[in-house]
Amino acid sequence: MKCSFLSALALIFALTFTAHLQASEPIDINSATAAEIAAAMSGVGPAKAQAIVDYRTEKGRFVSVEELTQVPGIGPATLERNREVVQLRDVTE
Repeated sequence: MKCSFLSALALIFALTFTAHLQASEPIDINSATAAEIAAAMSGVGPAKAQAIVDYRTEKGRFVSVEELTQVPGIGPATLERNREVVQLRDVTE
């Protein structure tokens, strides 16, 4: 019983800490890797993250966050859920 309680407590701590890191570390979708995108964005796994990178490679740098909805599998709801996590650096860099 004690072991289960400690395991549950550790899991809660880990989830809370991970959520805090994600919320406090915006990612630049113009330079992030697929792995970084998948780790930071809610509802975006490895395949969707790779689609974002592929879109960026094919079309060039994103000029607005809203452009993410042009990536197959990324809809308005996913964009809104992640708006605070995604950033764009100056596209003229």
